Amino acid sequence: MPTHIENPSFKRDLRRLTPAQATLFEDRLQEFVADLAAMEEGRLIWFRAGLRVKKVKGELGAYEMSWAPDRRAIFSWGPQQIPGKRHVVWLRIGSHDILP
Repeated sequence: MPTHIENPSFKRDLRRLTPAQATLFEDRLQEFVADLAAMEEGRLIWFRAGLRVKKVKGELGAYEMSWAPDRRAIFSWGPQQIPGKRHVVWLRIGSHDILP
């Protein structure tokens, strides 16, 4: 199972979500984690299309995941904490305004 850390900006953004938004993010996060586990097992090469994970333009090593039509979560890969397991660094979450 992948490991993760949330930076202070992500935690602050997360507290600003409505309860409905937080629930939707948690649902999508389960899909994200399932895809990461499948990648670690060699069953997937990249995330399912519905998560729309792609590089963030102008931010080296940052990716965005769409968890609602107008909502994004930005993350990067951190150093492995457990050999063979991905480590996610959550950077920001919210509307398009969080994108650089």
